[in-house]
Amino acid sequence: MAWDRIHFAASDAADAQAARRDLVRRYGQTPPADADVIVALGGDGFMLHTLHDTIHLKTPVYGMNRGTVGFLMNDYAEDGLRERLEAAEHYVIHPLKMRATTVHGLTTESLAINEVSLLRATYQASRLRILVDGKERLPMLICDGIIVATPAGSTAYNLSAHGPILPIEAEMMALTPVAAFRPRRWRGALLPRSAHVTIEVLDPAKRPVLAVADSTEVRQVATVEVAFHNAVEIELMFDNGHGLSERLLREQFS
Repeated sequence: MAWDRIHFAASDAADAQAARRDLVRRYGQTPPADADVIVALGGDGFMLHTLHDTIHLKTPVYGMNRGTVGFLMNDYAEDGLRERLEAAEHYVIHPLKMRATTVHGLTTESLAINEVSLLRATYQASRLRILVDGKERLPMLICDGIIVATPAGSTAYNLSAHGPILPIEAEMMALTPVAAFRPRRWRGALLPRSAHVTIEVLDPAKRPVLAVADSTEVRQVATVEVAFHNAVEIELMFDNGHGLSERLLREQFS
């Protein structure tokens, strides 16, 4: 592929906007629906925003770092972009699908590329009941929250909460508590890709909990269901030798 049709998207940061102007001047600008590739300029937050915005196009996304955190991004350079795209490694990932039901019976569905998080909304610890494939696994987890992370998202919030880093090829998800108080020694679980996780909020009136799928937030949740959404495919591109597999492996020895 010649990669002639490129769409450049940039965050609001000054460096990202300047890079977009320079790259458009050099390589042109194609509408997203007609592009061979979408080049995202910013940090990891903007990369996630771009992936969500273009998920319906099924167009590969190649990021260049013009932000602060750049785990999902390639190094920025104006020269040789088409050659880098031609040599790039391609990764297809699947998001999680969150179905959150509030105490009022309202339901919200959203996709999460990195993770679904449940977090206490007040000073009081949350009390959660965890079921996997309909079977109760923890009758009560007292904690600040819990994370369900994909392999691609395992180095984000999941890692900060001392969860495991998952190889991108791993057919699993990570279930990681945030500041678990009881059971005190429970450090989470690795679940198969086919798992369907249900998290019930115990006493939501006294101990309210919010759920977040990447950047979509739902407050006063009563029940949250999480599973991989295999029907949706997201294609990421990385410079040759610096793909997700290498990055995830390198992260474990840093």
